Amino acid sequence: MVQQEKKKYITPDGYTADIAIFTITSQKTAEKAPPEMFLKLLLIKRATKDKEGHPNVEGDKWALPGGFVNARETAYEAAKRELKEETGVAGFHVKHFGVYDRPGRDPRGWIISNAFYAIVQEDFLNQRKANDDAAEVELFTIQEALQLELAFDHHTIINDAMNLLKKEMVQTTIAQKFLPDEFTLSELQRVLLIARDDAKISADSLFYAKAPKLPFLEKVLDEKGIHKKTKRNSYRPSQLYRFNAEIVMDSIYY
Repeated sequence: MVQQEKKKYITPDGYTADIAIFTITSQKTAEKAPPEMFLKLLLIKRATKDKEGHPNVEGDKWALPGGFVNARETAYEAAKRELKEETGVAGFHVKHFGVYDRPGRDPRGWIISNAFYAIVQEDFLNQRKANDDAAEVELFTIQEALQLELAFDHHTIINDAMNLLKKEMVQTTIAQKFLPDEFTLSELQRVLLIARDDAKISADSLFYAKAPKLPFLEKVLDEKGIHKKTKRNSYRPSQLYRFNAEIVMDSIYY
């Protein structure tokens, strides 16, 4: 009876997980000047041929890392697996943000994709390598990525992921995923502005007056209870802060 019931329903041809992997790269321009920072996205270039030597679907196009969800895993588990396969690391922030099921989005048939985004610090992406189904793997700025010939509907997915990231940068403490455990207010400010050009954050007088009072930030103290400082980005010592476990519900930098 159960088998007869199943035959009444049309099922998709496949179920995939795509993942937008964001990082911030930095480039030193002067010894004691803050480095230039760039928000980048990891993309793979799909191989021309598959493992069997047949023409690959959307071959030679750039795409988000992803793959089919296995029968005994959820889409979230598949996204974490893809993240580990593409970066070699696990345990990073992964969040679901959309379902993509527009008819015709995939030439292979009715393929439904769950989309996720992840934030991985630059150091963990330096040893990245292309998998068997990819010819190349590379980091691009968002502007560069959206100008490429992208596979499937990944242009739409990248735009959606970027819009969500812009929102969450000022409504959650997600900025900490781009930062070291201990950071200066200048580093926090520059990370926030990488994703979102916001006048209330870019105005130094406003930001530096409010940031130390935010409930989710705390001073880093040394063993004597003195506020720790660093000279890593300037000749003058800068005070160090870190995020605590405070949960925020509203726009947090206003």
